[in-house]
Amino acid sequence: MVVGDVITEIGKIGLWLKTAGIIFILWIIFQVVNFIINRKRMKEIYNIKDDMKRIEKKIDRILKKK
Repeated sequence: MVVGDVITEIGKIGLWLKTAGIIFILWIIFQVVNFIINRKRMKEIYNIKDDMKRIEKKIDRILKKK
């Protein structure tokens, strides 16, 4: 009886570890996808920033001519 109880408890611990591992792997996948999406957004923001600088330079040149 004691050996059976020990094996059952070890099995329960194994299932908890398996569940924790799956949750951890899903969390890592979510973080990687989130990082990729944020990186694309930051690239777009930097492109907009560069465009704004270019437009400001053009406006400055036009204002200097007048």
